[in-house]
Amino acid sequence: MSQPTPDGPVLVAGGAGYIGSHTVRLLQEREIELSVLDNLSTGHREAVSAPLDVVDLGDREALAEVFERRRPAAVIHFAAKCYVGESVEDPSKYYRENVTYTWNLLEAMRAADCRDIVFSSTCATYGEPVQVPMTEDHPQVPINPYGHTKLHMEHMMQDYAHAYGMRAAALRYFNAAGAASDGTIGEVHAPETHLIPLVLQVALGKREEILMFGGDYDTPDGTCIRDYIHVDDLADAHLRALATLQAGTTTLACNLGTGTGFSVQEVVEAARRVTGREIPARLVDRRPGDPAQLVSGGSRARELLAWEPKRTGLDEILGDAWRFHTAHPDGY
Repeated sequence: MSQPTPDGPVLVAGGAGYIGSHTVRLLQEREIELSVLDNLSTGHREAVSAPLDVVDLGDREALAEVFERRRPAAVIHFAAKCYVGESVEDPSKYYRENVTYTWNLLEAMRAADCRDIVFSSTCATYGEPVQVPMTEDHPQVPINPYGHTKLHMEHMMQDYAHAYGMRAAALRYFNAAGAASDGTIGEVHAPETHLIPLVLQVALGKREEILMFGGDYDTPDGTCIRDYIHVDDLADAHLRALATLQAGTTTLACNLGTGTGFSVQEVVEAARRVTGREIPARLVDRRPGDPAQLVSGGSRARELLAWEPKRTGLDEILGDAWRFHTAHPDGY
């Protein structure tokens, strides 16, 4: 596959976060001019070696100043809140920081004549699966405020594209996983809720055991199945989406996943192989709202972006994550 090169400077909003920092790294590897905008509320300054403006998207004056100074030709937008449980407990925060702040960003882009935006969306916009695998034609009926706000953000960008001559791509990804292959940047959240880093924390002795929520699902081993997509493959897709917009596509939306699911039990077993550690695991009751399977379907990303995930093996994904976590057992 060829490696597309965006036309003009890129501003990465939320570029100090997990997926954002890997996308920044890829932009740097391809010698693309860029800057990062992040309020560092959940991102990490240590994950970014590019020019960084510590600015909140809620500060419209500061945001306008960044666009005036940096003059980006395009934006890759990762800056959003992403905890499902928190969104249920505090929907106001999610509508403010996901929806309203994205409106601020789009208005700053309009004022600066910055036309192209690639948006970090999610399979949570689909809600409960009515079919597995889930293609881009799956109904978008989110079941929590997090999914609702991400869908609102998609709709807002589509409306701006149609009304104001902007171009927007929404990338709906499944379970981001892995880390940079050299172990220098990876996944650090507080609190941590994702399965792979939690399992590796057990391997490191940071947790006593991993809890497996539900062993009675309609899956081969009874545990939930998810589609794990390597963070470097996600980064590559964002650059491809931007190049596709700059080639003339007005709007696009596509899934990012491997099309293959792995169960919680399979992830734990793979982690034991990769780390050589015992990793105690215990089955507990199901969590409310956990579907049995979430697996990506469809070929739209391949057709529109000429994108294929490269690092799809579970042991490979876990191996990269383990390399990062052993080098950074307490985070950055």
